Amino acid sequence: MDKSEKPDRCKTEIAAELLFREEVPQIVEKLESTCSNGVCFDHVGPEPIPSKEGVVDIVERVKRLLYPGYFLKGRLEKFNLGYYFGQEATDLFELMSEQVALALRHDCIRHDLPCIHCEESGRRITIEFMRSLPALRRLLATDVRAAYLGDPAAKGYDEIIFSYPGLFAVTVHRIAHHLWEQEVPLIPRIVSEYAHSVTGIDIHPGAHIGESFFIDHGTGVVIGETTTIGNRVRLYQGVTLGALSLPRNAGEQLRNKKRHPTIEDDVIIYSGATILGGETVIGARSIIGGNVWLTESVPPDTRVILKKPELIQIRQITE
Repeated sequence: MDKSEKPDRCKTEIAAELLFREEVPQIVEKLESTCSNGVCFDHVGPEPIPSKEGVVDIVERVKRLLYPGYFLKGRLEKFNLGYYFGQEATDLFELMSEQVALALRHDCIRHDLPCIHCEESGRRITIEFMRSLPALRRLLATDVRAAYLGDPAAKGYDEIIFSYPGLFAVTVHRIAHHLWEQEVPLIPRIVSEYAHSVTGIDIHPGAHIGESFFIDHGTGVVIGETTTIGNRVRLYQGVTLGALSLPRNAGEQLRNKKRHPTIEDDVIIYSGATILGGETVIGARSIIGGNVWLTESVPPDTRVILKKPELIQIRQITE
């Protein structure tokens, strides 16, 4: 290219860029209009809203209190254990109180509810949650041991705490469930969907899960809101504990009713099994085989398996 042509080309490109830029204000105006037509969704107004990033930060901080020493860049020594817990607990109290208060205030303003003193309630709910942490540590210890006893591939407890997606999902669920029980809006679902996005395990924060719970592999597991799971239950990947299909517009009628199954103590459910319905009960010590589809109850000490399919083997002929 001749050097004399370069300035002319640059002028042409600048002119073309300006033409594109002139469209930006029109696009902004159209976007702004979608925030006042009542069709699209937005959060424009004076009421605050929790921060998803803040909630995820809280989850990670709670993990450091539940599993001290595991999720640090440095090391934790016995002589500074009190300082460690004190610093982590203080930071958690401040952050969590703020996010819970934001969630409460958002509901109050948006739904025109009576004042519940959001900041004070945020601090009260947070301290109640923090009081539960020692008991929650003991409960999660039963989950860690269940994973070790249920998986011969596990080389030790450290490996399970560091790397097992099932334990991560159950840990986050137990955090979310406590907040759900305290009727905190928004935050329990943000917490549970964080675990879902990381592990592919979808546990609604409303589900009740007993001790020594183990999800092996885990990807694709779905546990619905009104599911009740007893003690020492083991699930494999792809298990669905769900609701029966609902007719259109039936959501409000069934919103607060039991729609998901009950799994009693010491049940094993193998990969791909689907168990549906609020009246479905899987009796204690039963075993549900892979890919089984159930919409009715099973008595205790029952083994449910599919009939063995007919396999066809075709020998490949090679020259």
